[in-house]
Amino acid sequence: MSAGAPRGAGGEGRGASGGLRASLAGLTTRGRSFLAAGVAAALCAYVLGQGELLRVGLLLAALPLVCVLALHRTRHRVSGNRRLTPMRVPAGSEARVQLRMENVSRLPTGLLMLQDRVPYVLGPRPRFVLDRVEPGGRREVSYRVRSDLRGRYPLGPLQLRLTDPFGLVELTRSFSTYDTLTVIPRTEVLPPVRLTGETSGYGDGSRRSLALAGDDDVIPRGYRRGDDLRRVHWRSTARYGELMVRREEQPQRSRATVLLDTRGVAFEGAGPDSAFEWAVSGAASSLVHLLEQGFSVRLLTDTGTSVPGDGGGFSSGGQESAEAAGLMMDTLAVVGHSDGAGLSRAYDAVRGGGNGGGGGGFGGAGGDGLLIAFFGDLDDVQTELAAKMRVRCGGAVAFVLDSALWSGRPSRVEARVRRLRDAGWTALAAPPGVAFGELWRQAGNAPLGTGTSGGWG
Repeated sequence: MSAGAPRGAGGEGRGASGGLRASLAGLTTRGRSFLAAGVAAALCAYVLGQGELLRVGLLLAALPLVCVLALHRTRHRVSGNRRLTPMRVPAGSEARVQLRMENVSRLPTGLLMLQDRVPYVLGPRPRFVLDRVEPGGRREVSYRVRSDLRGRYPLGPLQLRLTDPFGLVELTRSFSTYDTLTVIPRTEVLPPVRLTGETSGYGDGSRRSLALAGDDDVIPRGYRRGDDLRRVHWRSTARYGELMVRREEQPQRSRATVLLDTRGVAFEGAGPDSAFEWAVSGAASSLVHLLEQGFSVRLLTDTGTSVPGDGGGFSSGGQESAEAAGLMMDTLAVVGHSDGAGLSRAYDAVRGGGNGGGGGGFGGAGGDGLLIAFFGDLDDVQTELAAKMRVRCGGAVAFVLDSALWSGRPSRVEARVRRLRDAGWTALAAPPGVAFGELWRQAGNAPLGTGTSGGWG
């Protein structure tokens, strides 16, 4: 038998058939009972001198051994295909797994039992029974998987179980490869608000800002060899007496940093409803929203790690932006608590990590970009360090999650939030159960350097 389990869209592979000893290990309870009864009958026949009983014993013992030999010598050539749609899903959503088996040999197969290995988080292992597959024939089955916990989960390898007509032997053949399902954090569709220090995702360059609207405002330049004739500005050509072309300058992309505090000491509890999972989901929602608004975005953690890591750590436009978005969401799918106790590495990354050069798209102090932070518990030292991050940013919004607030104990989050506001942050306390979209709307309505906790905390 040969078997293959391709990754993604399709392919083939082969697996070893196993030795005779492995085939003997495939005896079922029924097969072992037949073998034991046959041996016992043969011994009794020898002791009692009963020839008829000896023949019965030999028959009972030989039947499972013949079935073992028959299955061991079976050489079905079966190819397998697994298709996972989609390969990246939000937590709580379903993905569909389609399995296709094809008999590529010249002989029909017997009864095949198909089983795919999946982690217990995704549900029970799917099992299917396939009837006889004719030469060149195909069989397709499908199942769905779902997880409320983000992460990366392997699917496979696929297993085929062969059995004889009497149910005495059952052999398992495994395919060689597997697929990976990525469960990303849940995201919310955020309202289009204007955050502190933000103008738009695309800022205007200094020369482009002179042009307001219409053909009369387009700033032309002299024709250069190699310029596309479709860019010729005929009105300016007639006016200046020489060939002039439109100055098509690409707008600069404003930059934004989403900072996620992952310190283990800053969060308590676990599970889909914990404060840390709320922060991860909020960071994912912010990243998606900012990318849709045309920002060049990066994900930064308290460890100083920036995603994407190339090009100064910020996403670029076009296809690269989509790839960077996928990379950041994949990172959030597996992000866990760090061992760090402070925010010093994140502070260093914000202070010198490429917030400059964001273009004219940001007003406000510094003009160096937008910073959106999700903080856990902050003591006095970390609060002061977070306050200093505001200096290098054109706008800064902080969502503070306090473990005491989430567990119903007396909290000092308001004092931390007030200190951040005094430093110029738009700071909001995030209580348990609040929708992130509501806090986002409040951040957009808050005046410069202030924030509200909506009466919570």
